[in-house]
Amino acid sequence: MGLQISTREASEVTILDLRGRATMGGGESELLDSHLKKVVAGSARNLLLNLKELTHVDSSGVGIIVGTCVSLRRKGGDLKLLGAHDGVLKVLTVFHLFDVIQSFDDEARAVASFRPQDKEGDG
Repeated sequence: MGLQISTREASEVTILDLRGRATMGGGESELLDSHLKKVVAGSARNLLLNLKELTHVDSSGVGIIVGTCVSLRRKGGDLKLLGAHDGVLKVLTVFHLFDVIQSFDDEARAVASFRPQDKEGDG
């Protein structure tokens, strides 16, 4: 299956649900790259990539994710990951992506993580 991307919003977070493959072979990486560039060029500043139904990713897909993260951070936003598993999890681990991009298993926690933290605290 090729790559399918659907977009939805939750609070101030744009969520991209990725299904299928994000690899060079069938042009999926180019599709992912163009879609993410459109999202970043628009009003989105906080992006959550839902990887629960992503079956494969290669170095091209990883490079696109990292590039998008850098672009968003330069604009004061961020990119986070949700639900990586199996082969995708292994590839992201090999590339040490979790050292630079926060990852979650729970969507509600992921969305909440974009909210500014209370700097003063209460105790």
